[in-house]
Amino acid sequence: MPAHNEEAVLPELLRRLVALIDSIEGGPHEIVLVDDGSADRTLTILEEASRDEPRLTVVALSRNFGHQAALAAALDHVSGDAVVLMDADLQDNPEAIHKFIDKYREGYEVVYAKRVRRKEPWWLRTLYFLFYRLIARISDMRLPLDAGDFGLISSRVVEQLRRMREHHRYLRGLRSWVGFQQIGIEVERNERYAGRSNYNLAHLVKLAADGIFAFSIVPIRAAAVLGAFAMVLPILYVVYSIIAKLFFNQAPRGFTALVSLIAFAFGVQLIFFGIIGEYVGRIYEEVKARPLYIASKMVRNGTEVFLDHSVSAHAVVGRK
Repeated sequence: MPAHNEEAVLPELLRRLVALIDSIEGGPHEIVLVDDGSADRTLTILEEASRDEPRLTVVALSRNFGHQAALAAALDHVSGDAVVLMDADLQDNPEAIHKFIDKYREGYEVVYAKRVRRKEPWWLRTLYFLFYRLIARISDMRLPLDAGDFGLISSRVVEQLRRMREHHRYLRGLRSWVGFQQIGIEVERNERYAGRSNYNLAHLVKLAADGIFAFSIVPIRAAAVLGAFAMVLPILYVVYSIIAKLFFNQAPRGFTALVSLIAFAFGVQLIFFGIIGEYVGRIYEEVKARPLYIASKMVRNGTEVFLDHSVSAHAVVGRK
């Protein structure tokens, strides 16, 4: 779990998580919580909790690297046969993990939550609904509808995700890309337990863009179609002008139509450049090959332990 400024939620979250893993057969179990550069007492609370709960591992990042990077940090530090990813705000219902485990024991290697009966405002629910169907429509691969990051993945899937070090991450898409046997389970999406969401509209738009540009080249193709349409309009206007002059001895007057066509064509070009720029910018970010995150420390049993800083810069392969 990534956590960013979640001091109001952590006591209830840890209470429910400890009760949950106590009820799961088998083991051993672990909880890996990543502090994503919190500015409140989140890290302090987690360090104190780790003294009383030996199954809790705390990974502190050097600053806020973002939700998806924090999830990557969590995956780099887990060791289980099966791993559950979820948010720390308790909008994801921890008790649903029992259903994930049942499907895992049936042989599924990815069990994801299909969010139903969401408690967000109506306009936000509408945007989620439209986005999931848009990206499923234009993606180069099949992406499940209404599926967030909350879900269970096997250690084989974890190893493959660790190999993917791309910076503009859309984890639920990468999870689908990996393949293996997958299934979705309907899970009610709760309200945030306490505090304010750190994921504002700008963050949601960025995540949506990361998903679209990472799994589709339709925007470039759409720009090409729009450019062709913009080229056809002036041609039609020229044909109209010639016909009007030869057959009706009338020439189109004024500059309104001409200016409108020029403005339209110029606008199309700017859209073109913007879309191409998004792809080029993402290539630029990958070429720099910076680490996804930097971990400052890891805490178990209230004590800082050795931290392998190489995991923040390189894929972890075959690690147990």
